[in-house]
Amino acid sequence: MKWAIIGTWRMCLEGIIAAAEILKHGGDSGDAVEEAVRTVEDYPLYKSVGYGGLPNENCEVEMDAAFMDGDTLSIGAVGGIRDFKNPVSIARRLSRERFNIFLVGSGAEEYAHKNGFERKNMLTERAKKIWEKRVREISDKNLSPYDGHDTVGVVCLDGQGHMTAATSTSGLFMKKRGRVGDSPICGSGLYVDSKIGGAAATGLGEDIMKGCLSYEAVRLMENGMNPQEAAKKAVCNFSEKLKQKRGKAGAMSLVCLNNKGEWGVGTNVEFSFVNGQEKSGRRKQNGI
Repeated sequence: MKWAIIGTWRMCLEGIIAAAEILKHGGDSGDAVEEAVRTVEDYPLYKSVGYGGLPNENCEVEMDAAFMDGDTLSIGAVGGIRDFKNPVSIARRLSRERFNIFLVGSGAEEYAHKNGFERKNMLTERAKKIWEKRVREISDKNLSPYDGHDTVGVVCLDGQGHMTAATSTSGLFMKKRGRVGDSPICGSGLYVDSKIGGAAATGLGEDIMKGCLSYEAVRLMENGMNPQEAAKKAVCNFSEKLKQKRGKAGAMSLVCLNNKGEWGVGTNVEFSFVNGQEKSGRRKQNGI
């Protein structure tokens, strides 16, 4: 079986390249997807994920992350965690637990500390200056505080047919303290089943979680749709439903991958993605 991987936004390019190195040497999809997301979390200039992520209204970087195993449907997630490096790795560790698999705030931080994860101040000077500028703009220009809510979401298939998915984000810029979006929520931010395929979402979490978009895309694939059809239908149908019921729909995008290595994307905004796959011994990467 050939390996394949897909992730949201240009920011995951370097992570996908690192994950591809694992996969092309016969590595496990869980290790590959974690590496892909960690690479994004560690880069300080990606301002919606991990180190250097945009702060909440109190100038604190609160992060959400999740990891899901498609063989067992095990999932681990953290919400509103602060001052710990690589929340996706904490989420993966939680996915191995039988109980207490979704921890938030101080509980997530206590778990991370007890399990030896690295503490780190995730607020950079650059992010703090962006926050200070936005505070002034809100006061001077009466602008909305909320901006910048892109999630890194990755779905992966390895050469043994094992599929995994992971997400990580610092959430909505200037969000209320304690706000959690769709990213760590099973079925909304991500979903994967090795016998079918997986999906990961990015966009306005408050709207994505209303439709459980990632689960919906996997359900459509289970019913026979290819990933492109499933991703497009899940996003377009729910976006239209929100417009009918609420008058508008926020930004929503999905990346999908099935257990054959076929991929697809659906979006209602301008969106970029990165994918890699084994083909005649060579890696392919794409984006729009």
